[in-house]
Amino acid sequence: MDSSGINVFILAHQSVSATGGWLRLAAAQKPVLHVLQPVGIDAFVTCHPTLEQTVEP
Repeated sequence: MDSSGINVFILAHQSVSATGGWLRLAAAQKPVLHVLQPVGIDAFVTCHPTLEQTVEP
């Protein structure tokens, strides 16, 4: 995961938000989270430990 991956998350979030949708990340491995968290992606793309937790209200 590098800046290209970060940009993908930002663009995907913008695209789905524009249509009233949401983007969630399930079961990300620690190296991915170590990139996303410091740059603040997890503030608008919620990260969940399991797929089931991404769809819970």
